[in-house]
Amino acid sequence: MELPTARFGDTFCLTLITNDAALAATADRAGVNRIGIDLEYLGKAERQAGQHMRFSRHDWDDLARVSRSVDHADVFVRINPIHAGTELEIETALELGTKVLMLPSFRAADEAATFVRAVRGRAYVSVLVELAPAAVRIREILEVRGIDEVMIGLNDLYLQLGVANHFEVLASPLTDMLAAEVRRKGIPLAVGGVGRVGDTAMPVPTDLVYAQYPRLGATGAWLGRSFTNATSSPCDFTASVLACRHRLNEWAAAPMEDLERARVELARHAGEWRHAEKRTGSPIA
Repeated sequence: MELPTARFGDTFCLTLITNDAALAATADRAGVNRIGIDLEYLGKAERQAGQHMRFSRHDWDDLARVSRSVDHADVFVRINPIHAGTELEIETALELGTKVLMLPSFRAADEAATFVRAVRGRAYVSVLVELAPAAVRIREILEVRGIDEVMIGLNDLYLQLGVANHFEVLASPLTDMLAAEVRRKGIPLAVGGVGRVGDTAMPVPTDLVYAQYPRLGATGAWLGRSFTNATSSPCDFTASVLACRHRLNEWAAAPMEDLERARVELARHAGEWRHAEKRTGSPIA
């Protein structure tokens, strides 16, 4: 695989999900590429029951406020999985200024095709591969014309696969395979989320996660909760975004041997986390 350029981090697409208009404005000034809301609720609580994951309670009023707060970033919306109200959700999102629409929790190419047809080229189409059937059917899904981006959703995928944590998935051959298939089709690839550079509160060193993006040839990621929770001012947020891009540039310039060592180390940490959870009998935050 050809390694990314040293300017990899400068063009890396960072996406912030928030209904906080002030935070959206701060992120916009800091150079975050996409800012928007998460409308997904259908089936989500059942899939992630007992996992201490975030459930957004965003609505159309939130989208209107966020849309008014950004001048440079693309407004982003993750809608619900395909259902009777999909077309109405898409139309409402577009009316409120959405430029990027994401389809979550789909299982097969026909659902992705339904989504593409409903968007009709009026927004950038991102599909979130987070269910095991979608991962197995990735080649069929990638044949759907009109998909502009594929994102690998690590949280739901690790639950689907029955493994201990999302870092196991990130360091696994499965993610390597999915990334290779997406790259082969020439479609941009986003993967999971990033925390702040040097964040010691995470159970796995964030730097090992950063190394996976150039290794996989990924072009984007969410900004994780730890990223936003740890910042206390607009200056802090901007500095954190710049540090993120700088570290991605550094990893992109590293030899493939170093990137692979980081993957092995990430897998080791994920395994230690798994064993620690078994000993304590409870999830480690």
